[in-house]
Amino acid sequence: MKEKKNWVKKVVIVAIAAVCVAVYFLVPSVKSAMNRVFGMFASGDFDVVRDFVASYGVYAAAVSFFLMIFQSVAAPLPAFLLTLANANLFGWWQGAILSWSSAMAGAAVCFFIARILGRDVAEKLTSKAGIDQIDTFFEKYGRNTILICRLLPFVSFDIVSYAAGLTSMSFKSFFIATGIGQLPATIVYSYVGGMLTGGAQLLMTGLLILFALSALIMMLRKIYMDRQKSKKGGTK
Repeated sequence: MKEKKNWVKKVVIVAIAAVCVAVYFLVPSVKSAMNRVFGMFASGDFDVVRDFVASYGVYAAAVSFFLMIFQSVAAPLPAFLLTLANANLFGWWQGAILSWSSAMAGAAVCFFIARILGRDVAEKLTSKAGIDQIDTFFEKYGRNTILICRLLPFVSFDIVSYAAGLTSMSFKSFFIATGIGQLPATIVYSYVGGMLTGGAQLLMTGLLILFALSALIMMLRKIYMDRQKSKKGGTK
């Protein structure tokens, strides 16, 4: 019975994905709008992201909410730009609520995509190296991995969500740990984002990117060194 339910869920998700792809290629207005979204994220420009969201007027908050879910599924897209933009447009605490709630929704979507469709799909939506990296965290920290990774700004929020869906962890445990772990970073980014103007925008974005890259290099080096030690220990 359980296998039948999983099969039905897989069919539903695949069907929805197929419809979305078909609409993208067959409806010019949708294709144009989606290309604008991809271009916005690819720009890495705070002003571009903020102006894009603001252009929807009274629907700006709803558009931002769905953009956060979209970037969660398409894991390489940068989420912190949306968090900064939300704070700048709606005020820091309103922006924080919007960013936190939409990020939680995105995390839930990623978790269930991985749990229902499996590792192959998760790796295609993210990267095999990224999933393997989080697997290492799960091996080392177990169920505490979610909370630890959420507190580390250089670890991909979305890849962690996909990786968690591949484990035996319950959704409730995942959701609670994500909510607690994500809150500090969301508050900090939102508070800073609410004050960003002019050159400070570029400085903040540059510092975030530099910090993330530096921390990521250090983390990958540590993982590599740990694996080398494990190999040496296994050959003795």
